[in-house]
Amino acid sequence: MKKRKLGQHFLYDDAILEKIANAANISADDTVVEIGPGTGPLTEKLIDRAKTVIAIELDKNLYDRLKVRFRGVCNLELVHGDALKYDYRAIGTFKVAANIPYYVTTPLIFRLLDETDTLTGMTLMVQKEIAERIASPPGKKSYGVLSIMTQLVSDPEIKFIVRRDSFRPPPEVDSAVVGFNVLKDKKVQLTNEKLFIAVVKTSFSMRRKTLANNLRGFCADIGDLLKSIGIDPRRRPETLSIDEFARIANALS
Repeated sequence: MKKRKLGQHFLYDDAILEKIANAANISADDTVVEIGPGTGPLTEKLIDRAKTVIAIELDKNLYDRLKVRFRGVCNLELVHGDALKYDYRAIGTFKVAANIPYYVTTPLIFRLLDETDTLTGMTLMVQKEIAERIASPPGKKSYGVLSIMTQLVSDPEIKFIVRRDSFRPPPEVDSAVVGFNVLKDKKVQLTNEKLFIAVVKTSFSMRRKTLANNLRGFCADIGDLLKSIGIDPRRRPETLSIDEFARIANALS
């Protein structure tokens, strides 16, 4: 039975599963992490392609079912645990391919993108709205903190849409598969990354206010500072590029 608290919606459409596995661009030398394998339909596709698959399942009942289904599969490591707490650095270079639980989407993406030293790529199925926020360019309503933080370290791209009726039981929204090409270096140089994150989050704390109004807590003469680096203090946060946010944070530091 589906556990609502874990956001479980199982995908069984073989054609879509095949598309996800193909989009992940897995080679026979890859270690692939799957988060929330559920009953294992995507897991089956991944073990046919990868050198090693590490499937992390939080639900004990599903974990036990997976052990039975994949008994004797030598290139699969099943882990009963929380993907937010897993030690990814212990496995070396890896990719991620997963239909991740809705309730943990954003924190899990941020957790994985902390591992860009060894993470080379991700293919994730998420809610369509979240996918649009991840891939959004500046100037759109969907552009915000999630857009900037994911695009700082990767080039995300929406691969295709998955209709809600492809799942059992169907969720209330459509989904999308997003590919993340993880970059070796951040897109901008940051003097203080923590300050950059604080600037971005504070800028979007009140989207209807101007940049100067939102950031005045950082600097008494924030308007003059913004002008000095060529940014109009009256602009709205959703109009700024990652480079412009970096210029603000570097000037403040």
